[in-house]
Amino acid sequence: MSFSLEQKLAQFDSPIQMLRDSEHKLFRHAYTREYSNWRDEQAASRKTALILDQSNHMNETYFRGGADLVRLLSDTCINSFKGWGRNKAKQNMVCAPDGNLVATAVLFGLEEDEVSVVGPIACANWMKYQAEIGNYDVEVTTDVRTAERGYATGGRNTYRYEIEGPAAWAILEKAIGGPLPEVRFFGMTEFTIDGCLVRALKHTMAGKVGSDVHGLEMWGPASEGKKVMDALVKAGEEFGMIKGGALTYYSTAIESGYLSQPVPAIYTGDDMKPYREWLSGDDYEAKFSVGGSFASDDVKDYYRNPFDMGYGHILKFDHDFIGREALEKIKDQPHKKKVWLKWNDDDVMNIIRSSLFDEAGTGAKFLDYPLSRYARVQMDSVHDGKNFVGTSATAGYTRNVGAFSSLAMIDPDSAVDGKEVVITWGEENGGTRKLGVERHVQTEIRATVSTTMLV
Repeated sequence: MSFSLEQKLAQFDSPIQMLRDSEHKLFRHAYTREYSNWRDEQAASRKTALILDQSNHMNETYFRGGADLVRLLSDTCINSFKGWGRNKAKQNMVCAPDGNLVATAVLFGLEEDEVSVVGPIACANWMKYQAEIGNYDVEVTTDVRTAERGYATGGRNTYRYEIEGPAAWAILEKAIGGPLPEVRFFGMTEFTIDGCLVRALKHTMAGKVGSDVHGLEMWGPASEGKKVMDALVKAGEEFGMIKGGALTYYSTAIESGYLSQPVPAIYTGDDMKPYREWLSGDDYEAKFSVGGSFASDDVKDYYRNPFDMGYGHILKFDHDFIGREALEKIKDQPHKKKVWLKWNDDDVMNIIRSSLFDEAGTGAKFLDYPLSRYARVQMDSVHDGKNFVGTSATAGYTRNVGAFSSLAMIDPDSAVDGKEVVITWGEENGGTRKLGVERHVQTEIRATVSTTMLV
């Protein structure tokens, strides 16, 4: 019998020690890092078009049922489900009873009695647990990502592609042989490519809502994946479309404002103990890693509510759901604001020089690029010269910005365009025991706040 997350946590002095100081492996990309080079790939998402193969790195969990399916969604998610049905989609949010986020994912309405939850598995795990303990008449199956099933054990059930860039619509219309169906942002549609029915979601990981940088995520049976990809590549030739790899996919997400996952609000509290006992000691939540200069002995200081992460517009109090009471109490309080931070070029260059050329153990933390990430969730302290104002999260370099930048959650008073703040780069006491962390000293990076996209 496998051990549980609760049993694994008992091996550590505190939950945050397990998350920050155990020997986590370096973040692994689940598919091709680069097809040409990440510089050209990043630029294509803004200048021409970029096609991404996302068929390997996301879990897909299917929930099937009748009336109990919609009841489960409404009871567990902060989103509204008025008018929910086939070809509807949501940026899905689930919270613990204390109102802090457990996870996020994308929810697709596939049929009237079937949805899929796509993304990191924590969101689907929480929903599956609630389905079991609440005796909902719902069937749950998971198509786990390639890295979990092993590359040698067979393919995925579904292919998943995304096209980004100003030429995306022209390429798609050439591939389908006519105009695309009208679809609003984060709306679903379907069409045919080379005889294959394709379903799609309009969104972007590199663009701005309302701009000429569009994005469309497409999927269908894996058996038709090659045929669809070949047709898309052929249609994109005259427009200069190129393939993009994992480095481009993750780094350009900074441009669109995607904050990645929260630290699941599950590691504390007697009310969450049954869930920790239900989870395996080998599950996503047990292998979760936290990095960065923000350091606290209390894991609750790493939790975030939907308002802090910029998801307040998704939260709807038109139904009862887990965490509602706690969120109603804080809805009118000040919350962190999501902003972009553009890093100072001179400070970045000093860090690169120090990390590579200073004596081992005396230099700055290595600054990888284009994705400057060494843990599942990165939380670096941000101050205004005097006071702590928040945390910087996903960081990296993109050709489109022409600089290193990051997303951050900071106090409203500091969320002012043009304001200069300071990020502390590197971990305390020479660094934690994560395998991607070498001995180093903390360094400061000046950064400029922007409340809108940097490009």
